[in-house]
Amino acid sequence: MDELYDIAIVGSGPAGISAAVNAKIRNKKIILFGNKELSSKLTLAPKIDNYLGYYNITGKELADKFLEHLNTMDIVISKERINNIYAMGSYFSLMVNDKEYKASTVILATGVLFGKPFKGEVELLGRGVGYCATCDAPLYKGKPVAIIGYNKEAEEEANYVSELASIVYYIPTYKGEYELRNNIEIIKDKPLEIIGDSQVQKLLLANGEIQVDGIFILRDNVAPEQLVPGLEVDENHIKVDREMKTNIEGCYAAGDVVGKPYQYMKAMGEGQVAALNAVRYLDNKAMNK
Repeated sequence: MDELYDIAIVGSGPAGISAAVNAKIRNKKIILFGNKELSSKLTLAPKIDNYLGYYNITGKELADKFLEHLNTMDIVISKERINNIYAMGSYFSLMVNDKEYKASTVILATGVLFGKPFKGEVELLGRGVGYCATCDAPLYKGKPVAIIGYNKEAEEEANYVSELASIVYYIPTYKGEYELRNNIEIIKDKPLEIIGDSQVQKLLLANGEIQVDGIFILRDNVAPEQLVPGLEVDENHIKVDREMKTNIEGCYAAGDVVGKPYQYMKAMGEGQVAALNAVRYLDNKAMNK
């Protein structure tokens, strides 16, 4: 897309929403990527007493307040999943399957990534391991593929891949009803290790193994250093300074993704700081043209 946004915000938890609201108040052209169904970490909280002004409130009620605030400001959450973000010098390129969004600055508020990569995942990334099934599916036309799904959205990608691959093995990490094509084989087992030399050869499970040429791991979010090449990370958290700046110029981060404590109020404050500094960065650039 040729449209250039001032600020692209990736993540719609408390940090991302706070960043979006504060950037919009300052008349910046923004786009917010995330999920309209806010994190279960928030919505399932039975009682919240430490949020100023909203004591003795449930997580669901607080989440509804967040969404109401966005609606009053005409801020829409785009449910498109960002697969990669590239620093292009004068702008950032945000890739969504075969589409591209452009923004002068980026705020990462993707939340914390729980759990470690599978054994062999990092080593075979780009050599049979991928995080976007709809992007890379044509590479596996007529070949066997495994998809490890972490949410319902992964089912859509699995259905698409099944139109091209010789067979799709779907390994769900969640419970529920699965809306999958009849030609997809559901395997309810625990993935342990990805095996291969120069290319993926098989996926080792707790109770067996499957021979595949490609494995797509569709988590709720991607590890920051894989999402943004060149980003400095320390123990799964993005390194930032007090202005929420990362090591990449024009890129900021806020919320759980930058470290503990994992608290709503801390995340919202950081979202505001990130937005205000992104705005100042943009204004300075405009004045120095």
